[in-house]
Amino acid sequence: MINRAKQTADEYRHLGGRRLAAFDDNKASTRAWDKDTPEAERFWQTRIATLPDRERAEVQSFLPSIVDESDEPRGRH
Repeated sequence: MINRAKQTADEYRHLGGRRLAAFDDNKASTRAWDKDTPEAERFWQTRIATLPDRERAEVQSFLPSIVDESDEPRGRH
């Protein structure tokens, strides 16, 4: 079974995407301390930001979590 949301998140990360998933009151969002590569930013704007809220939240759920210390940006603890 293919999970399109996971594939989309994986492709974004492969392109140099740096956004991290954050969940506040069961609402998905992202945070970024470092800029995405131009390719990842373009991918985000054209393939993820344009998704309906529910589908975008599903993609975001496959990004590293903001509370997962192994994926925190360097220098932030």
